[in-house]
Amino acid sequence: MKKPLEGIRVISATGALFGPYCAMLLGNMGAEVIKIEKPGTGDMNRDWGPFFPGVQGPDKSAYFAGIHRGQKSVAINLKNEKAKQLLKEMVKKSDVFIQNFKPGTLEEWGLGYEDLKKVNPRIIYAAGSGFGQYGPYSSWASYDIIGQAMGGFMDMNGWPDKPPCRAGSSIGDIASGMFLCIGILAALRYRDLTGKGQLVDVAQVDSMLAVSETAALKYTVEGIVPTRSGAAHPTITPFDIYPTTDGWVCIAAGNDGIFKRLADAMGKPEMVKDPRFDTNPHRNKNYGALKPIISDWTKDKKKWDITNLLHKSDIPCAPVYNIKEVVEDDHVAKHREMIVEVDQPPYGKVKMLGFPIKFSETKIVPTEPAPMLGQHTEEVLGGLLGYTKAELEQFKKEGVY
Repeated sequence: MKKPLEGIRVISATGALFGPYCAMLLGNMGAEVIKIEKPGTGDMNRDWGPFFPGVQGPDKSAYFAGIHRGQKSVAINLKNEKAKQLLKEMVKKSDVFIQNFKPGTLEEWGLGYEDLKKVNPRIIYAAGSGFGQYGPYSSWASYDIIGQAMGGFMDMNGWPDKPPCRAGSSIGDIASGMFLCIGILAALRYRDLTGKGQLVDVAQVDSMLAVSETAALKYTVEGIVPTRSGAAHPTITPFDIYPTTDGWVCIAAGNDGIFKRLADAMGKPEMVKDPRFDTNPHRNKNYGALKPIISDWTKDKKKWDITNLLHKSDIPCAPVYNIKEVVEDDHVAKHREMIVEVDQPPYGKVKMLGFPIKFSETKIVPTEPAPMLGQHTEEVLGGLLGYTKAELEQFKKEGVY
C-alpha cells in the first residue's frame, strides 16, 4: 500500500520544533526525509526533555524521537565548504528543502533560495521563521512563545484577572509547521502543473494571527479588542467548562436549538423564555448570571454521567481529560490509533503519538524509530550521492562530518 507522498524526497535543515514538525508531517505521509544535523550535538531539541531513562548522549531525548520518526540523520558541518557542496548535491536529487534558520543565515552560507534554485530549479524551498523572510522585523530571532506573544494569541489566552498566558503546547510552532506543510503540498501541486519550484515563506506571527478566529474581525468591524475569557468562548454561550465531583466537564451549546435541549436536560425548560437567555447574544451578555446556574447543576455530578446524559439529547459535551486520560482512552488510543508502540533505539519500546489524518486508501501508522545522530550520514553520502569509502574517509579528515 503506497503512502500519499511516496517518491518525494525532503531535505530538512531544521531545528527546534517549527521546521521539524513540518518535516514530520511530510514523512508520516510517505516522503523520504533526510535530517541535516550538526555533528556531535545534533538538533537543539536533542537536549530537550522528556528524556529516556538511563540513556546518555545525543540520543537521550524522547522529545527528539517523537518528531523525527522514520527520518534519516545526516550529520555534516554546514560551515564547511565541502559540506555545503554535499548539501547542494542532495538538493539536486530532492524535491523539497526545509529550513527554519533566522532569515539571512543560509543566504550568508550560500544556501539561500536563489542559491539552491540554481542547483535545482524544481526545488520547493520552504522557509519558516518568526516574522517572515521580508519586512521590518524579519531579522528578529524567534521561538514559539515569541510567535504567540506578538501574533495576538497570548493576550487572548488565560483568565481575565491574570496576565497573558502561553498555550499549554507549542501552538506557535505547531500551527506554523502545519501551514508550512500545506504550503509545500500546494507548491508541489503547482510544480506538477508548471514544472516550476518556488519559495514557501511562513512566519509564526502570521500563523498566530491566522488562527485567531474572529478576533481580528471583532476589532476591525466593531472596534473592540478581545479580552481573556478563560475557557469560555467570547461570542458563543454557553461554551465553557463546568465543575463536577471528579473534575470538569465541557458543554458547548452552539445555537439556540442546542440551548433549548440543554435547558430541558437540566430540568430547567423555563430558561429559554428568560429574556436574559432566550438568544445567543442575550446569553453572551448575561453569562455572569447563566454560568452559576449551569455550574450548580453540574457540581454534584460526575463528568461522565453528565456527558452520557447530554449526548442522549445530542448536546455537544465531553469530560475535560488530562493527558493520562486521553492517552488511555480506547477510542483515541486503539480505535483511532493515536497511540502507537515504537521500538526506539537505544531505549527500547515506547508509546508515541500516531498520525491524526486518516486516509481510506493509504493507512498511516507511524511506527518507525527516529534516527540516532548521524546514523545515515555514510548511507546517504555513499548511496544517494555515490561517494566511495575512500572519499568518505577523506571527508572525515577534512571535518565535513
